[in-house]
Amino acid sequence: MKKYQQYIILILCAGMIITSGCKKVLDVNPPDKLASSFFWKTPDDADKALTGLYNYLYASGNGYATSQFTVFAWDNFTDDSYGQYNYGGGLNALSSGITPQSGDFVSAYYNNSYQAIAAANSFLANVDKVLSGDKATQYKGEAYFMRAFYYFWLAQLYGNVVIVTEDPFTIDYKSTRAKSDRADVLKLVLSDLDAAIAALPDNAYTDGHAVKSTAQGYKVRVLLFQKKYAEAAALANQIITANKYSLNGNYAGNFYKPDQNNSKEIMFSVKYLRPNVLHQDVAIAVSLQRWKGEQGTQDLINEYEAADGKDTASSAVYVPGKPFENRDPRMRQTFFFPGDTKAQGWPFTGALAIATPGKDSWTTGYYAVKKWLDPTLVDPDYGAIDDNDFVLLRYADILLMYAEAQNEAAGPDASVYAAVKAVRNRSNMPELPAGLSKTDMQSRIRHERRVEFALEGQRYFDLRRWGVAVQKLNGFVSNPLQPAIKTKYQANYEFWPIPQTEIDRNAPDLLQNPGY
Repeated sequence: MKKYQQYIILILCAGMIITSGCKKVLDVNPPDKLASSFFWKTPDDADKALTGLYNYLYASGNGYATSQFTVFAWDNFTDDSYGQYNYGGGLNALSSGITPQSGDFVSAYYNNSYQAIAAANSFLANVDKVLSGDKATQYKGEAYFMRAFYYFWLAQLYGNVVIVTEDPFTIDYKSTRAKSDRADVLKLVLSDLDAAIAALPDNAYTDGHAVKSTAQGYKVRVLLFQKKYAEAAALANQIITANKYSLNGNYAGNFYKPDQNNSKEIMFSVKYLRPNVLHQDVAIAVSLQRWKGEQGTQDLINEYEAADGKDTASSAVYVPGKPFENRDPRMRQTFFFPGDTKAQGWPFTGALAIATPGKDSWTTGYYAVKKWLDPTLVDPDYGAIDDNDFVLLRYADILLMYAEAQNEAAGPDASVYAAVKAVRNRSNMPELPAGLSKTDMQSRIRHERRVEFALEGQRYFDLRRWGVAVQKLNGFVSNPLQPAIKTKYQANYEFWPIPQTEIDRNAPDLLQNPGY
């Protein structure tokens, strides 16, 4: 069971972004009368509250200079990257394991999701007081989407969690309620996404506000998570045939400004805009480069095919002794390699003008991250500013989710080949060989997801839903030159622990997830 009261004042101050009104919120007596006495009086209040719902996308991940949706920090939980700092808690989680006392992402996603859900519940309960017609319908669609968005995070990470859909001001805080099964949580997620799909405008995503296809794309993710393959494929195909999105000819341009602003591939993102909305504490370039927060693993680098689509052992174009040449172009668009200079986009000058492992605290055996970096930055250091958006959904994912779902439902038919071909051809990679079996195609799609979405926060969730996380991660050595550092991943991590602070606050009613 879980009590809900601890979030309410925070919701009203942070969620509605009425910073000048937060003191007024605290001065109200009793506080449960705030909604009727202070807010929800004019249509402008609805605009502020809607903005507040999206504001939770900027919440702290409780990590060292890491906002919650700094997507590349998730890859430090996987076999794709590692870092010198504990961004998102990945370093500690990998080496020591996850516990109820773990901070960073392990606690932040739980706490922030419930705060965001409470704000969405308040919005849905009150917006009709100040809006009507099409605008009210659209705004409620966005609120339904955001509630589904956060409940899906809770379902993926913590499994069985409390379902709350009431206006927080109507809740009796002396009462408690039991956690619901993950299946019921996902049922609510799908219901909310259906409500969002029916209400949101049928336009391409452009300005940070969820649209119909955004909600459709997330529904495909949920259906795939539930292994409802035929349904997932059918819905993904609706997005494809609607023809509102296309692959950006410049793969790297999806990850930095100003190219992101014109990308027809991005379907949902966390929007930043200098000078007012910047990344938490420091620029992306500082956390990735100056602080070495993420570095690619040798295992990921080995995953990239040679340019002819074959592995390096059988390729006719791979040259032994030159391992970073004639490879899948996405490899060099995602990472820097030893010897790189300004010609390859290496951002440093002077003594660091050549990328050199072991120099300036770079890990020996490192692969420095290039994806997400503004290519115009030189010598990134404290004071550097960038406002690159964090991309949470793009059209390439729709294509590969379609391919995966359709292959699982019907086998590797022509449409599966076509979807994978589109993604590979964008990077000038050859088509897959004809005649693949269902199992072979499954392996090819999983490969494609890994290299296409490296450093985008997808790998951890892919491994978990495929049921191979223990196999791939437990005992994994991130850097072969540091063999003593091994990943810890146990079967009970399918459900993360409820943060211990929540257990203590709600004792004896709230029960911990099994295995902790």
